Amino acid sequence: MRGMGNMFKQAQKLQEKMLKLQEEMSEKTVEASSGGGMVRATANGRQQITALAIDREVVDPEDVEMLQDLIIAAVNDALSRSQEMMSAEMSKLTGGMNIPGLM
Repeated sequence: MRGMGNMFKQAQKLQEKMLKLQEEMSEKTVEASSGGGMVRATANGRQQITALAIDREVVDPEDVEMLQDLIIAAVNDALSRSQEMMSAEMSKLTGGMNIPGLM
């Protein structure tokens, strides 16, 4: 029974560390771009887009589809990088153990 108590305490500590990590990750950002840097998207560790920058040169009323494609590419890359950043930080926290439901 004593071992279960220790396991519960460890799980509780891990949960507290995870909550703190999630809070910290909301302040960390990654940036991705497309079109040679003409469209840039920034995402935080919570997989939220926090900024989107579009250079004037890429805005062509005659080719809206290209701009849409560049935005989608930059946003998807930023979100992917954000997920990778979060996974790396979670792996550090869990010591590389794959715990179901954590990411």
